[in-house]
Amino acid sequence: MTILLIEAFYGGSHKQLMDLIKEEVEGCVLHCLPAKKWHWRARTAALYFMQAIPPNENYRVLFTSSVLNLAELAVLRPDLGKLKKILYFHENQLIYPVQKSQERDFQYGYNQILSCLVADTVVFNSAFNMESFLSSIKRFLKKIPDHRPKNLEELIRPKCRVLYFPITFPDISRFLPKHKLHSREVPVSKLVEGNHLSPSNKLENNFMEYNDPDYCQGSSNAEKTAVKPFKEPPVNPSLQGHVCEDTDHMILNPSNTLGTARDDKRPLHIVWPHRWLEAVHCGCYPLCPKSLVYPEIFPAEYLYSSPEQLSKKLQNFCLRPDLVRRHRFQQPRRSFKRSHLAEFLPRLPGYHPSLIVFSEGHRA
Repeated sequence: MTILLIEAFYGGSHKQLMDLIKEEVEGCVLHCLPAKKWHWRARTAALYFMQAIPPNENYRVLFTSSVLNLAELAVLRPDLGKLKKILYFHENQLIYPVQKSQERDFQYGYNQILSCLVADTVVFNSAFNMESFLSSIKRFLKKIPDHRPKNLEELIRPKCRVLYFPITFPDISRFLPKHKLHSREVPVSKLVEGNHLSPSNKLENNFMEYNDPDYCQGSSNAEKTAVKPFKEPPVNPSLQGHVCEDTDHMILNPSNTLGTARDDKRPLHIVWPHRWLEAVHCGCYPLCPKSLVYPEIFPAEYLYSSPEQLSKKLQNFCLRPDLVRRHRFQQPRRSFKRSHLAEFLPRLPGYHPSLIVFSEGHRA
């Protein structure tokens, strides 16, 4: 069987996933567009692919990300509309934060709902991503002035599955300190925090106040200390409502290590859990808000519920750095391993053992 892979935004994790599927599954044909001008990709990619994809009677499965308006493509190309259609959500536009909400932005979430309705299977990269999308459909459609469609969540939910983003965990032993190699413990190169994240309502109030050293130590100088807010980086308007290239989220520096209330205006690190696990594999200690996707990945010991709790954890690590240096991350990561892709795909519609052949070199 030939699997048609379509990626309207071929960059970042979107590119990573498509490349991995091509490597894991024989008989794939990839058609893609460069990862730029996201808004125009979402609006017009279907029209481009209508002309760019030549007819092929061997196609049986169509796999695409939610950037593409699958409903439009299925109508423009009836031959592709007949295939088993798998839609993958890296992120969803129903909860994606925008700098300023505009009526025209409604189209992006609306397109994703339409794509779900025509897809045979809808796959999300986390349960949080899936539930946040499904539970937001009714509220999202209330923006329609009248004659609103009903019960769309009930139509879409039975199609939904979770496939955690497949990750390759390479051998990084040559980069680790000797004492880490001997103990086989995960080294900590830096403390991973909820950067690019608006954690929860509890964390949004006066966060910078709690982040001040004098405040944390209960110093009498706390009242005299002026808390200087971090300088905001310039916001690129093209990132609003945007399937942000998640390489941006790998950047850590003193000015954005901890999430602040203003981060709710930035693209949030809410649906790229694989980037956190890659960081943990490289030696980072995960310390995340107890909200969004994080409880789905990390046990309670790695989560904080309030600024006060975060402050106490950081103070404890400063007083006893050995707790971090000697720590070994224990959370199983089997669901994120690339071999899980080969276990998951056979359960999707359209699969037949004689049609899909997985590369033996990548089996678990």
